[in-house]
Amino acid sequence: MKMNIGQSAPEFTALDRDGKSTQLSNFIGQWLVLYFYPKDLTPGCTTQAIDFTSQLSQFQALNTQIVGISPDSIESHDKFIKKHNLAISLLSDREHQIAETYGVWQLKKFMGKEYMGIIRSTFLIDPDGKIVQIWSKVKVKNHAEIVLQQVRSLLTP
Repeated sequence: MKMNIGQSAPEFTALDRDGKSTQLSNFIGQWLVLYFYPKDLTPGCTTQAIDFTSQLSQFQALNTQIVGISPDSIESHDKFIKKHNLAISLLSDREHQIAETYGVWQLKKFMGKEYMGIIRSTFLIDPDGKIVQIWSKVKVKNHAEIVLQQVRSLLTP
């Protein structure tokens, strides 16, 4: 399923590193940066998580939360968070149902092999639960800053 700007973000429920259930509806009234990434503790995913963590206070000053989702287990997320002192929330989508709903679970190719996996993507969701921006096939370098600038531009008259 392909998501489009202006549509309501699909509801989801997933577990965080502590096994606590988190739903999209928990973020109504706030902006939400919902990003999907392939795998904990890999170079690009680590850079992305560290960059979002380093910008977190600036996002929070704009009433914006950051949530990352991958198919990794809650134990893997816990290890990832501890190893890199991450301050953002990471949710486990073991069966990739959320990724499929958001249209980011797709056929990938690497070194001549095809497989299904996460296409690194970010969704900016407004306080009413509507998708206002989508970044697909994200390049990690400067991505957190690009997203932060977009949030600022939407909130600055």
